[in-house]
Amino acid sequence: MGGYVTVSARVRREVLEEARRLGINVSELIRRALEEELRRRRLALLEEKLREKRDVLAKIDVDEIVRLVREDREKR
Repeated sequence: MGGYVTVSARVRREVLEEARRLGINVSELIRRALEEELRRRRLALLEEKLREKRDVLAKIDVDEIVRLVREDREKR
């Protein structure tokens, strides 16, 4: 894992004070929320790319691929 950087955000004082009273680790919460958002957006991008490639993927004959792999293994 790479190094760390500090990120700051402005929140109302009351929000931070209540979070502390409730025992919320604000740093950990922000870190997890950011990581989850990154995961969600990466997944959305992958799904979009998959939709774009759907026509190409539909043309792939799985049985032919399996046959070629078996044939290649038998040659070894």
